[in-house]
Amino acid sequence: MSRADLSRELGLTRVTVSDLVAELQQRNHVVELGMAEKNRPGKPAILVDVNRTGLQIVGLDLAEANVLRAAVMDLDGNVLTRLQTELTDERGEAVTALVLELADRAVAAATAPLLGIGVGTPGIVDADGVVLTAPNLDWLDLPLGTLLEEHTSLPTLVANDADAATMGEFTFGGGGDDMILVKIGRGVGSGLMVGGRRARGIHSAAGEIGHVTVGTDGGEPCVCGKVGCLETWVAAPHLGRALAAAPDDAARAALLATAGERLGIALAPVVAALDLAEVVLAGPSDLLNGELASAVATTLRDRTLQQREPQLLVRLSEDPHDIVLRGTAVLVLWAQLGVA
Repeated sequence: MSRADLSRELGLTRVTVSDLVAELQQRNHVVELGMAEKNRPGKPAILVDVNRTGLQIVGLDLAEANVLRAAVMDLDGNVLTRLQTELTDERGEAVTALVLELADRAVAAATAPLLGIGVGTPGIVDADGVVLTAPNLDWLDLPLGTLLEEHTSLPTLVANDADAATMGEFTFGGGGDDMILVKIGRGVGSGLMVGGRRARGIHSAAGEIGHVTVGTDGGEPCVCGKVGCLETWVAAPHLGRALAAAPDDAARAALLATAGERLGIALAPVVAALDLAEVVLAGPSDLLNGELASAVATTLRDRTLQQREPQLLVRLSEDPHDIVLRGTAVLVLWAQLGVA
């Protein structure tokens, strides 16, 4: 847009807008794109835009079962460079050290000034970037945001991986104003958009459904100490092991259908209480696509009141592989530029 366009759109004087644009140019946050096409009398206006390619963001996705992933992205969430670190059985401080090392490598791979670092991690994360608890990583009250900021000297935003995925789906994937996104990886978590705003909850734990007990018929022991948590039915490592041990295709299909039913049982009260428009599943497509997604939809239909049009939509994420990484870019864009 031109400065005059911005002035009209924002209701500010042209002098004020020019001063603001000049300040943003000095920060390298805004660039001039050249002359607009001449469609009115007078001198053509100069267009300005966010510096989409001249600034970059580092994103870290810590949600996968066997790997820590990182990417360097532009301001439109496009992945420019990928990096990763393999995981075996590291937990606690050992995982923290690997995260810091991966961040170093990602920062070194950037080819333009960095706006900041975004992190999507399993567990409950407060507004200050402290991982209050992440049982699968053996983290408790870990100030991950502060550790990364001190280590890299870059602004760092940390969110639960499902919350990050929700922001990525909402911004880049066409997600609606009233949706729940379920992220299935090392664990199971979800993020909520209600009325176009991300729900956090009083304990920063909105959407933390992985350790909800589904059913009263037992189940496997969970790392949290309970029995029959949703994660023991649906998390990728648990489900992958069960499928590998299944004797035939029929048994594997039944396992996926049961996992989908358990997930639907956990989601039904949430969908009904908030009157959501869609349920988005993000995770390994070989696990989610087919029997599992179908069972989720069937269970939700059977356990909630019939809705008027539009009906509840259950779908897979449009970009499950990168949705957490792209969501971390949204976190940084909002915190540093106010762009969402």
